[in-house]
Amino acid sequence: MAPDHRRLPRRRGDALNAAIFRAALEELAEVGYAKMTMERIAERAKTGKASLYRRWSSRMELIVEAVYHLMPDHGLPPDTGSLRGDLLALLRGTADLLAGPGGEVLRGLLSDALRDQARIEELRGHSLGLGRKAMREVALRAVRRGEIPASAVTPRRIETGQALLRSHFLFYGVPITDDVITEIVDEVMIPLLSHPLET
Repeated sequence: MAPDHRRLPRRRGDALNAAIFRAALEELAEVGYAKMTMERIAERAKTGKASLYRRWSSRMELIVEAVYHLMPDHGLPPDTGSLRGDLLALLRGTADLLAGPGGEVLRGLLSDALRDQARIEELRGHSLGLGRKAMREVALRAVRRGEIPASAVTPRRIETGQALLRSHFLFYGVPITDDVITEIVDEVMIPLLSHPLET
């Protein structure tokens, strides 16, 4: 049964958004992405379904924003003073996110999107590319320190570390051990970023 709008709490703006995000993540934890519905999120948030659809056109859009809202400050990645230290810190942070609601959402979104090209485009449109931006910043710091050549910083190389981490997560789940992260850094990322792009 839909909530009675006359009995719902009067919330607007950030307070209502926070309640909806909290309800979406609680629903995600309880039933998983595949069984989530906008109706259940609205009921849990004690608001009308129309309030959700005024802000988000789809379940995918809502849950992606809820997870971004949950994530820590999107500022610069930690500067440890070395490329290796920065890469380890960044990938450990990503592994922590995948071990929480973000990982459940990623698995659900990919399962949902792979059935439909339009869904893939929608998912791509909602991605902020935070991991890619952070990895690029880590690489450019290493260039400024003189650790790696500038020509080594290419889009494909930048995407490699996060892509390997996501692949391991999708095939093996969590937790992603520190050994796996160290292997990605030492066996792939550092060799890859240490060699200039040959022209």
